[in-house]
Amino acid sequence: MLESEKFTPAARINLERLTVLLIDDNQQALDMLAQVVSGFGVRQIIKCENADMARQVVSKHPLDMAIVDAHLAGQGGYQFIEWLRREAGPPNAYIPAIIVTGHSRRAEVLRARDCGANFLVAKPITPKVLLDRIFWIAKDERIFIETATYVGPDRRFKREGPPPGTKGRRADDRPPTIGEASTPNLSQDQINDMFKPSKVKI
Repeated sequence: MLESEKFTPAARINLERLTVLLIDDNQQALDMLAQVVSGFGVRQIIKCENADMARQVVSKHPLDMAIVDAHLAGQGGYQFIEWLRREAGPPNAYIPAIIVTGHSRRAEVLRARDCGANFLVAKPITPKVLLDRIFWIAKDERIFIETATYVGPDRRFKREGPPPGTKGRRADDRPPTIGEASTPNLSQDQINDMFKPSKVKI
């Protein structure tokens, strides 16, 4: 959702019929996330404690959305989204995917965006922020692209320019360098700005 738009009770989306996959290796966090999503009206919630369980679910059930913790034990959330985009096959490869993390430093946000996630939400999660992101994704009209180095929602603008009320933020589309944390966590507003497609020079 653009910052210039306000989420109001009148702007409703019906989530009753969605099947949502939740992945978090912390049982308490997984249960809390399930309660939040259930509060949105979602009736079909599949909870997984690791990526292996989630891959089995993906192979057997059509899904509408995945919400994945970034730092799963074993295969992490970023790697799971990359697998989902490249190997799960249709229709699940194209579902909206949200990464949740307690570490929202710039490198983490870029990594989430570049693994093919639609959005990143910083912990502690609040229902308002998560629902805003789901609403934003529901309105998102970006095309899904597949290249040798990236599979996921298009991160670039070509001739159209950025959405009204936003500015272009990137001059190229090079992958980030991931290393030790050297910057503080970003605010959710800063994360939102980084996930909006950015104007590129062609």
